[in-house]
Amino acid sequence: MKKLIILTLLIFASCGNKKEIKQVAEISCGQCQFELDSENGCSLAVRFNDKAYFVDGFSIDDFGDAHNKETGFCEVIRKAEIAGVVEDGRFKASAIKLIE
Repeated sequence: MKKLIILTLLIFASCGNKKEIKQVAEISCGQCQFELDSENGCSLAVRFNDKAYFVDGFSIDDFGDAHNKETGFCEVIRKAEIAGVVEDGRFKASAIKLIE
């Protein structure tokens, strides 16, 4: 019986899901707007809780022309509803929905 309880606890511990973040955040080009410099070229990034992270799972061009003067991420900072986890200093996005 003891082994069964320990096994059950180990299974629950190993299946623990990383805490997914769901909130409204700033979204833009990491290099042009958030002063991130660990990548070359323009890349999508989010900023929340006063910290910016490059995004994995979505591209800067998934939301239109990044250099559009009114809406491009290299030109302006926009707001979005985001969902995902921070892992290894990057935001692993499962969902991004722009707020107009």
